[in-house]
Amino acid sequence: MFSKRHDPHAHDDPRYEVRKSDAEWREQLDATQYQVARQAATERPFSGKYWDHFEDGRYDCVGCGTPLFASRSKFDAGCGWPSYWQPLEADVIEEVRDTTHGMVRVEVRCRRCGTHLGHVFDDGPAPTGQRYCINSAAIDFKPEPT
Repeated sequence: MFSKRHDPHAHDDPRYEVRKSDAEWREQLDATQYQVARQAATERPFSGKYWDHFEDGRYDCVGCGTPLFASRSKFDAGCGWPSYWQPLEADVIEEVRDTTHGMVRVEVRCRRCGTHLGHVFDDGPAPTGQRYCINSAAIDFKPEPT
């Protein structure tokens, strides 16, 4: 496993390095990004701009710009959300126990700013067996320089 799982805590918990007021988040993010990143909403499957995007590059956090996932770890999971078998670095994400909606899941957040990214599941491909199921609204794509 890449990161330690934590008990639930707020997305604006003081332990995050990057902290902004609600007004600052609303100014920085569009309405969908705000709902996903700061209120842990989930975009509809097959609706986000990156679910079927496979250019070379990396995916960064919309909240703070932290590089999170590389295109080389992206795969088509058939679930309708961008899926990756590992983050760029183990310490860029945080895993939090999520008991909402009558389920027990593992929420994935940006470790630097608390942005809700999505969830991680144990049904991904080798070599990790992980599927980081990420909302397109929580990430920005940066193409590899040519």
